[in-house]
Amino acid sequence: MSVAIEERGRPNTQDYRVFFKNSEGKYISPFHDIPIYANEAENIFHAVVEVPRWTNAKMEIATKDPLNPLKQDMKKGNLRYVANVFPHKGYIWNYGAIPQTWEDPNHKDSDTGCCGDNDPIDICDIGNKVCSRGEIIKVKVLGTLALIDEGETDWKVIVINIEDPEAADFNDIDDVRRLKPGYLEATVDWFKRYKVPDGKPENQFAFNGEFKDRDFAIKTVKSTNEFWKALISKRTHAGELNCMNTSVSDSPFCCSAGDAEAVVKSACAFGAEDPIPSSVDKWFYDEK
Repeated sequence: MSVAIEERGRPNTQDYRVFFKNSEGKYISPFHDIPIYANEAENIFHAVVEVPRWTNAKMEIATKDPLNPLKQDMKKGNLRYVANVFPHKGYIWNYGAIPQTWEDPNHKDSDTGCCGDNDPIDICDIGNKVCSRGEIIKVKVLGTLALIDEGETDWKVIVINIEDPEAADFNDIDDVRRLKPGYLEATVDWFKRYKVPDGKPENQFAFNGEFKDRDFAIKTVKSTNEFWKALISKRTHAGELNCMNTSVSDSPFCCSAGDAEAVVKSACAFGAEDPIPSSVDKWFYDEK
């Protein structure tokens, strides 16, 4: 699927947004309009890269805004940057989400005992390439980690970009353990500690922090796609989520290309970026 991005506002400010366009130049939602599957028969999924590896800005699909552009998360009135918890520099994978998925906050997961976090399902791409913000990649699912984030189920699906030169060698979670030794342990460590510099406790995991395999992960992704189908067809209450889309023809939230264009045109014009605060480079060490 050929998708282009259009930036609005000034990068590293509260008004910065990344909108998405299809091959015809029509605006689309990365949450609702990009198909979940790149190849359904082979379980190849699309993923939207929100945060390139080794960067810190907590960019995410704005699930409550029309057309769901990428924007930087805010905490206590400030732009949110993820801390460098030694020895990790920013995000240690390309981080993003699978479109047309939704972790339903009204559904209590039978495995974790917690409800969904109200977002599309998250991915960690372990490929070699450092992707760009807003890039759409095709991925193979390898396994998943069940983070319990402040009492909510927050699946972290481990994937590899199918265009990675080594992708053929990776088919399940054990391949990651064998071919990228230490990466899964670092991933658990990262998710456990990434909120500690903000004064929060260490995060917890279901399954004692063990990774579940490919088949389990694919089943989990497909279940979140079913929750999304209920959301986009209004069989589930959307709450604050914005379901505006331009391609889901049987969705009551489907809008015209003109309506979509009006959303983008109402955003601030693209401009010069603000500097990233120097504090973002700081290392945080474990308190002993």
